[in-house]
Amino acid sequence: MAKYLVIVESPAKAKTIKKFLGKNYKVAASMGHVRDLPKSQLGVDIKRDFKPKYITIRGKGPLLRELKRYARKVDGIFLATDPDREGEAISWHLSQKLGIDKEEKCRIVFHEITKNAVRSAAKNPRKLDKNLIDAQQARRILDRLVGYKLSPLLWKKVKKGLSAGRVQSVAVRLICDREEEIRNFEPEEYWTLTAEFIDKKGGSVFQGKLVKHEGEKIDIKSKEQMDRILKDLENQVFVVEKVKKGKREKKPAPPFTTSSLQQEAYRKLGFTAKKTMLIAQQLYEGLDIKGEGSVGLVTYIRTDSTRIAETAAKEASEYIIKNFGEEYAAKQRRIQKEKGKNIQDAHEAIRPTSIYREPEKIKDSLSKDQYKLYKLIWERFTASQMSSALYDTVSVDIQAAAYTFRAAGSILRFPGFMKVYIEGKDEEDHEEEREIPELQEKQRLDLKGLEPKQHFTQPPSRYTESSLVKTLEEKGIGRPSTYAPIIDTIQKRGYVVKEDRKFKPTELGEIVIELLKDFFPDIIDVDFTAELEDKLDKVEEGKIDWRKVLREFYYPFEEKLKKAEEKMEKIDIEEEVTDEICEKCGRRMVIKHGRYGKFLACPGFPECKNTKPYLTKLGVECPECGGELIIRKSKRGRKFYGCINYPECEFLSWDEPVEERCPECGSLMVKKKNRSKGEYLKCTKTGCGFVKKHKG
Repeated sequence: MAKYLVIVESPAKAKTIKKFLGKNYKVAASMGHVRDLPKSQLGVDIKRDFKPKYITIRGKGPLLRELKRYARKVDGIFLATDPDREGEAISWHLSQKLGIDKEEKCRIVFHEITKNAVRSAAKNPRKLDKNLIDAQQARRILDRLVGYKLSPLLWKKVKKGLSAGRVQSVAVRLICDREEEIRNFEPEEYWTLTAEFIDKKGGSVFQGKLVKHEGEKIDIKSKEQMDRILKDLENQVFVVEKVKKGKREKKPAPPFTTSSLQQEAYRKLGFTAKKTMLIAQQLYEGLDIKGEGSVGLVTYIRTDSTRIAETAAKEASEYIIKNFGEEYAAKQRRIQKEKGKNIQDAHEAIRPTSIYREPEKIKDSLSKDQYKLYKLIWERFTASQMSSALYDTVSVDIQAAAYTFRAAGSILRFPGFMKVYIEGKDEEDHEEEREIPELQEKQRLDLKGLEPKQHFTQPPSRYTESSLVKTLEEKGIGRPSTYAPIIDTIQKRGYVVKEDRKFKPTELGEIVIELLKDFFPDIIDVDFTAELEDKLDKVEEGKIDWRKVLREFYYPFEEKLKKAEEKMEKIDIEEEVTDEICEKCGRRMVIKHGRYGKFLACPGFPECKNTKPYLTKLGVECPECGGELIIRKSKRGRKFYGCINYPECEFLSWDEPVEERCPECGSLMVKKKNRSKGEYLKCTKTGCGFVKKHKG
């Protein structure tokens, strides 16, 4: 019979840990939280200094009875939930239900589910950390107070069924503020001038851009200004004024934190934050690997630290030298500078539990998505321990009258970490390698041509999942474990939708944010929310009492609630009525916003619950069946164009079809775009090849 009971959150984690601990240990799963605040009431006694009322979560009674039965038969209980605030809180709730003394050393913590880590933790139990528990309690109660006090107000004043969250509302505000910036943006005209030069000695052609006039930076604002410059440059001699050669070192990105993993998985794999965390949790908890059994593949996945253990760094160095050569291993240990204010240095970065467990070796044991994410984590970590990439750089200033053109290039001489991994970018920003010929100062160049180009400044981009997570982290809103739930929640509530993989606020979202700005400015203030996060960190460090944080927040909030109850006007949101008739009850259907964008719903809800997809029609006939072409979305959210008669008609196009037909063969034409041609129309018939500029 087992001597010890070990409790973790999930069966997958239990299975992996059991293998490492042996027959003296019984490992059971709590299936997450066992106690929480009740859903049907506030569950916080404000008059008794915010005393929480915890109840057993519905459906957890039989599981708790089973855990108690196990507990009676063993000599000791170890609580091995995740190594963060929430994990500490789950352990505390379990200890309360199982009657474990608060002085008992019952808590074991590990940051990777490997044999050494788990066995070492089992030999070094500690007491439950009251500060961690209090920090999590404070967060939970803060969120409950805001949600359960603010939501009924929104029900009354705006629309039944609405809810408001403390951190989620700030995320919606960021998206609304960005949308307002875009609406108010006024484009400004500017021009660039690119010269194409011929090196008479070598015969090669290269480009340079106009950068200065009379030694000062030049900004070209109009066609008239450009015409004057072109006139000034007529018949001028172009002479190399200065050649500057150098070397550039490019360092690898640090290993992943939760935030950077979510950003990179979105950029490179197209994964949402929610999907990334779901798969990362599977990799952390353990998977069956051929020849090994169940094993945790990565370290703990909720972290804001880029620190790595000495043993992991040493193992990585040995692996890199063996597989790539000594010149590819970092010459000295990189100590990453942490960006955040309160990095939890007890945590490590996200890394493979063994660098020798190469992605290709275990590919057959993983699902397609598990393999992709593991490969990303493995490559990022391996690259972080490799030497820098080295470039030869050259910058050439070319003078013509009072004007200076600059040609710059860089050539990769040693790839270093880039042999394994290159970090993705939110926008297109690729390393451009341009070969600049060997030039001498005072050398004359032949001008092949000048290319003036008109441009207009662009408004800021809407947030993608990647850029929103990055902004939340930079501004100190939420913590690693909250980014994915924040993004999921604001879509479920219908406050934002995704269009072309970018967040756009709905009318409802904008109305709610405007009301919150007027009556609860602190709740959706970025700095105020970040300061509250700092206070929670101080609770965790034992510097502030958690009830003091609640008192300082709640009583001013309560005053604002009373004022809003009296002065906030009721707003009626009119739903957009369509010509689509509900086939179940005959009413005209209305447009609603859901997690995946617009959809049609019967206004007779709840009597009639009929819904339909909202189809955006293009006014273009399908070339195959004559039906109407509509906008659709793939499973990964990418927009494409298909026939309304699908699945009977399977026509689809990734390019937007237009009403205008090809003048040469009468076939369907689509919009295309590239850097050299701009936007143009192209015939879809194979062999035709007709192209014309699109005027929009």
